[in-house]
Amino acid sequence: MLKLAALILLVTIGISFYLKNQPAPTVPKLPEQNWGPKTAVKDNEGIRPFKINVSKSVIDELNQRLDRTRELQPPLEGAGWTYGISTTFLNSVLKHWRTKYDWSKRQELLNKYPQFKTKIQGLDIHFYHVKPTLPKDRNVRVLPLLLVHGWPGSVVEFQKIFPLLTTPRPDQDYVFEVIAPSLPGYGFSDAAVRPGLGPAQMAVIFKNLMLRLGYDKFYTQGGDWGSVITATLSQQFPNKVSGAHFNMCFSNTASATIWSIIGAYLPSLVATKEEIPRIYPLSHHWLRLVEETGYMHIQATKPDTVGTAVTDSPAGLAAYILEKFSTWTNPEYRFRDDGGLFEKFTIDELLDNLMVYWVTNSITTSFRLYAETFNKSYKALGFDELPVPVSTGCAIFPHELAFQPESIIRSKYPNTIQYSVLPRGGHFAAFEEPQLLADDVWSFVNLREKQLKVEKTKESQ
Repeated sequence: MLKLAALILLVTIGISFYLKNQPAPTVPKLPEQNWGPKTAVKDNEGIRPFKINVSKSVIDELNQRLDRTRELQPPLEGAGWTYGISTTFLNSVLKHWRTKYDWSKRQELLNKYPQFKTKIQGLDIHFYHVKPTLPKDRNVRVLPLLLVHGWPGSVVEFQKIFPLLTTPRPDQDYVFEVIAPSLPGYGFSDAAVRPGLGPAQMAVIFKNLMLRLGYDKFYTQGGDWGSVITATLSQQFPNKVSGAHFNMCFSNTASATIWSIIGAYLPSLVATKEEIPRIYPLSHHWLRLVEETGYMHIQATKPDTVGTAVTDSPAGLAAYILEKFSTWTNPEYRFRDDGGLFEKFTIDELLDNLMVYWVTNSITTSFRLYAETFNKSYKALGFDELPVPVSTGCAIFPHELAFQPESIIRSKYPNTIQYSVLPRGGHFAAFEEPQLLADDVWSFVNLREKQLKVEKTKESQ
């Protein structure tokens, strides 16, 4: 038995080294495809101010549906949220939504920062554009930062981090100007009318958005789909990206999988002493991923079926999304009757995010991004196997859904100049821990700006 294990280990190591030494795939050049109706005229490049303004009839219809919510099956005794959301807790959320949640006031808060729309590749793209107030007593440079959300979040996640990024710091000679778009098919951005709009294609749209706003070079920050989209943006247009910061660094290469398996036998080859409990035993951590990713399979295969179900019921939408804000924030919360939801979020903040999906009827189109990513044609583009070539910062939050050791991360992000292990927080970093994430972005950009000064000095010599 030991001989067989040793043989398997040697073969695995050999395959890993073989894959590691294979030339990286060529970066594909994607067409700037029109994703809107075929009858649409050429894009108008104008940038139009936008404010969220939901009609009373939409809110009245929502309230009528909440009033007609069927009696929900009670949860199993002692199950917490291990079978999904507790319907006892959900009933309290639905009652608050119907009787205490004031959309008119919440809408005002969401309209606090300037929003715009512009048509790119046939789609109206919605975005926040938050400019800093510059101090009068000193010169401060303004650095554009593209901030990209994921699922089941939205631009609502960024409300608390906007001021933390756009307020000048006394010890820095720069500040950020933040551009935070809604993904196509999410919230107030149009959805594609035909298949094929995956993360890499969205990256092309966002590159064009930044160019339209006058930014030839810019920083990026993303988590969840935002990390995937901004990674592919860096792969396709490295000369446009000054630096890329992620709060979900992950390598999906064949080599990364093999090295993870090697580490199951010889963990010290792959992970540090502190990292080993977070990845091994593999059976425990991979089973946890299986437990949390059932949604991914159905959204990647039949998005419109499940989309129809949650589109028709506010209770269904709340159950489907709020469960993720529990278990993805901290896996231990699934053992609590309240799901730990109010440890990091207020009920109104969570409902704001639900409302963005509800009032725009965009939950189905948001699901489709999974189907556009987990398929043979997208996989064949090779982005998973390509390294991210730009200077990178990785913020590792302890309760992120999936964890990989730094050695594996650096194989995907070879120019990582900052790798931070944060003291708390989970998947929704900007929403949960805006100060921690903002501080990490500032720290990364500070390192990158120093790096750029050195590079510029060398070029001038």
